[in-house]
Amino acid sequence: MIERYSRPEMTALWDPETKFRIWFEIEAHACDAQADLGVIPKEAARAVWERGRFEVERIDEIEAEVKHDVIAFLTNLAEHVGPEARFVHQGMTSSDVLDTCFNIQLVRAADLLLSDLDQLLSVLKRRAYEHRDNITIGRSHGIHAEPTTFGLKLAQAYAEFSRAKKRLIAAREDVATCAISGAIGTFANIDPYVEAHVAEKLGLTIEPVSTQVVPRDRHAMYFATLAVIASSVERLATEVRHLQRTEVLEAEEYFSPGQKGSSAMPHKRNPVLTENLTGLARMVRSYAFPAMENVALWHERDISHSSVERMIGPDATITLDFALHRLTGVMDKLLVYPDRMKANMDRLGGLVNSQRVLLALTQKGVSREDAYRLVQRNAMKVWDTDGKYHLLDLLKQDKEVTDNLASEELEALFDLGYHTKHVELIFQRVFETE
Repeated sequence: MIERYSRPEMTALWDPETKFRIWFEIEAHACDAQADLGVIPKEAARAVWERGRFEVERIDEIEAEVKHDVIAFLTNLAEHVGPEARFVHQGMTSSDVLDTCFNIQLVRAADLLLSDLDQLLSVLKRRAYEHRDNITIGRSHGIHAEPTTFGLKLAQAYAEFSRAKKRLIAAREDVATCAISGAIGTFANIDPYVEAHVAEKLGLTIEPVSTQVVPRDRHAMYFATLAVIASSVERLATEVRHLQRTEVLEAEEYFSPGQKGSSAMPHKRNPVLTENLTGLARMVRSYAFPAMENVALWHERDISHSSVERMIGPDATITLDFALHRLTGVMDKLLVYPDRMKANMDRLGGLVNSQRVLLALTQKGVSREDAYRLVQRNAMKVWDTDGKYHLLDLLKQDKEVTDNLASEELEALFDLGYHTKHVELIFQRVFETE
């Protein structure tokens, strides 16, 4: 992952130093369990903890010769532990270390991502209440539909990311397993107690049945969850991008003093952050597919998944961590323009109330087909003249309409408060029933 889209805490999870530290802890805890069972001397287990050291550069040097990363690590560890190192890795296979470590890293990454989501949710809730009653036009197919509030837009985003948090919690739990079951997963050369002991010490649960590896359906679900969260990031980012278009300009990214929008045009204020988030979301989604393809390994194990996971583990988590942090900043500082929202809504001369007039006519006994025809023929005059006329005025001049609805009844149908009467209920559903 390139530094531009990385944050230190998440990046550190995937640093070789962190990985080998986890490997060491797995091996050392396993030695403790083996000592409890009497398989190895207790003095040997203590020696591993007391003298156990490793150097990333030395491990790389050994691996260049032996072409095996776990053997390289164990060799370097033995250089420090001494003769007692012969008791390390008793009955274990490389995947016992690799898979347990990978799951620990994914769990820790999930914890950071959950913290990111909490920060985003906090900002969305605050801004949703801030703009709860700011009326704006809702759009379907990009076209004016009916009024909503900007607060409802943000409440929808809050609800979506709340679901994302629940999914990530479940994915974290699903991947938080430890497998130390030996060469083919049968515990032939290692007691199941060792697995249970290491799992407890490292905050994992035991893998009920492994082969030589942890089943990769767990990881597929994890990365699929990250992909869905990324899609939610893109959805909100896309909304901001649309609202910042010059013809709309109902909201825009904060533009800091000294910031430049274009190398050629000094007037530009571009939605660069949300455009960036759209691209990052594409990348996170792309990691879900190889994770799913990793599920179908040959028999009890092959290593076709290994190269994939060395890439997608860091890249997916680091990218999503950065994206969630950036989105939180965008929404925290988002500039919102209620006056422009009202001007845009008024631009088409009351057309947003067409459905209400349609329904009122049907309540007066007009067939739905005729009511639709009456409203549409007046609405199209407004549409075709880009709001030169107002729908209410045209309806008052249409005898077929006024035969059924008096002027005061028509005027009442154009009250915007009608469209926002249930906003409080929706807010209660979103924020007060969590």
